[in-house]
Amino acid sequence: MSRLLCTLLLSLLALNVSAQSLNATVDRTRLNAGESVELTLESQDTTLFGKPDLQPLYELFEVLGTRQVNRLTNNGSAAQASTRWIITLQPKHSGYVVIPPLNLAQLQSTPITLHVQQGTSAADSRLAPVFIDASLDQESVYVQAQTVLTLRIYHSVSLYDDSSLSPLDMPQARVEPLGEPRTYEKDINGIRHGVIELRYAIFPQESGELLIPAQAFSATAVDRASSNTYNPFGPRPGKVVRVKSPEIPLQVKAKPASYPADAPWLPARAVSLSEVWSPQPDEARVGDSLTRSLLLKAEGLASAQLPPLPATQVNGLRRYPDQPQLANQASDNGLIGSREEREALVANREGAIALPAIEVLWWNTATDQLERSNLPPRTLQVAANPNLETLTVEAPRPGPVSTSTVQLWPWQLSSALLSLTTLLGFTLWWRARRQPAVLPNQQAGPNPRDLLDELKRTCLANDTQATRHALDAWARQQPETLADMAARFTPLSDALDGLNGALYSESGQHWQGRNLWLAIRSLPAVEDLEGTASQDTSALPPLYPR
Repeated sequence: MSRLLCTLLLSLLALNVSAQSLNATVDRTRLNAGESVELTLESQDTTLFGKPDLQPLYELFEVLGTRQVNRLTNNGSAAQASTRWIITLQPKHSGYVVIPPLNLAQLQSTPITLHVQQGTSAADSRLAPVFIDASLDQESVYVQAQTVLTLRIYHSVSLYDDSSLSPLDMPQARVEPLGEPRTYEKDINGIRHGVIELRYAIFPQESGELLIPAQAFSATAVDRASSNTYNPFGPRPGKVVRVKSPEIPLQVKAKPASYPADAPWLPARAVSLSEVWSPQPDEARVGDSLTRSLLLKAEGLASAQLPPLPATQVNGLRRYPDQPQLANQASDNGLIGSREEREALVANREGAIALPAIEVLWWNTATDQLERSNLPPRTLQVAANPNLETLTVEAPRPGPVSTSTVQLWPWQLSSALLSLTTLLGFTLWWRARRQPAVLPNQQAGPNPRDLLDELKRTCLANDTQATRHALDAWARQQPETLADMAARFTPLSDALDGLNGALYSESGQHWQGRNLWLAIRSLPAVEDLEGTASQDTSALPPLYPR
C-alpha cells in the first residue's frame, strides 16, 4: 500500500514539474549565415503573466520579431491551455551559436545549440528565394555632385504585403528618391524572379570616403504547404525572410582648386540657361509691362542647389520680380533640377535700353572641366505710348467767391456727418436684432478635422502606438464614448480588438490599420436626445475617390 502511494506521489510531482516548465524548440538547428530561425517558447502554466526576458539574446542574435499565441486543446475530457511565444532570430556570427536559457518568472528554458554555416558566395546567393543587390553608377564623385544608387530586390517566392525596407539614413549626404519603386520580372538561371527596383540620388556634402550603408529588407514568404490551413485570425503561415544589401564605399573628391572662388559651386553633367518674353521685346512701349522668364536647368543637381540668377537692374526699367519656381524631375540618369525666375519689366522712357548678359559658371562632371552657360546681351527699343500722352487743359480762372457759399458749406458738412452716423447706428441696431441673445459656446480643444486626418494617417501607416493616441484624441471630441460606438457598430468593435491585440500581443508589426480606418469611415451617425440627428462634424471624404 505504501509503495502504491509513493508511486502516485511521484507521478503527480512529475506532472506538476512538466506543467510548470518552459519548453524551448527551434524549427531547425542548421542554417546559413544571414538566414533566420524561429524559437518557440511554450508554457502550460496559465497563472503566469508577462513575457519572457529576451535580453540574453541581444548579444548573439538580432531579434526580428515576436508574437504570442494562446491555445486551448482538449485531451479527452479535460481542456488544457498553453501559451506560446514565437521569436524570430538571426545569428550575428557563424559557427556554433548557443541560444541561452530564457527566464519567465521562476521558469527557465534549456539552451539550444545552432550550427551557422559560412555565408554563400555571390553566385550562390542568386539561388536563394530572396536576395538583394545594390550598385552605384560611379565609384567617385565631386562633393555635392550626384551619384545614383540602384537597389534591386529579387524573389522567386510569393511575398505577403507586409514587406518593409529600412530607410537610407546618411547624415553626411543628401538623399532624394527617384520616383516610385518599379516592379517587373526577370529570368535568372531558368527561374522567374519578381524584381522590386528602387533608385536614389545621393549628394555627398563632405569630401573623403563615404560608406553607403546596408539596407535591410524583410517580408513574410508564403508557405504553400500550409496555405490550405490559413487562419485569418491567427498569424500568417509562412517564414519571415530578412536580407541586407552590401555596403558600398564611395570616394568623394573636393572642389577643384581652379574653380572660381566667388562663383557658386555647381557640379553637373549639363546646364542650360534660356529666356522667354511675353509679349516680345520688340513690342516694348513706355508704361507697358514685359514679362521675362529665365529658366536655369541642371542635369545631376537638385533644384535647391541652383543659385539665384542676377537681377535686371537697368536705368529706364522698373522691375517687379515674382517668387522663383523650383522643380525636380526624375530621369534615367538621375535628378534634373530647374529654377524659373519671372520678372515684370516696365519702361519709363523711350529709346534704346541695353540689358546685360547673364552668365552661369558650372563644373562639367562628364568632361571634368569648367563650363559657362550664358545669355547674350539684348537691347530693347522702347517706343512711345500714345495712350500715355498728356493733354494740356487750360486751367479755369478763379472768380469771386460768393459769401453765401462760404457760409453754407459748414452746415452741409455737419448735415452729411449726422446722416452718416444715423445710418450707421441703424445698421448696427438691425444687425444686433438678428443675432441670438446668447452666443453659442465656441468649441474648445483641437480641430476635429485635424484629429481625423491624424487618425487616418496613423491607421494607413500601420503604426499601433500612434493610432491608439490619435483614436483617443478623436473619441474625446465625439458625443459618445468609444465603447458606446463599438457597442452599436460591430466592424468598429472587431477593428478595436485587432488593434488591442497588436498592442498587447507583441504582433504590432503585422497589424494593418486599414480595417480600423474603414470602420471609422463607415460609422453611422447617432441621434441626440431631442430626436434630431446630430451633425457629423467629421465629414469624411471617400477613402478611394474616383
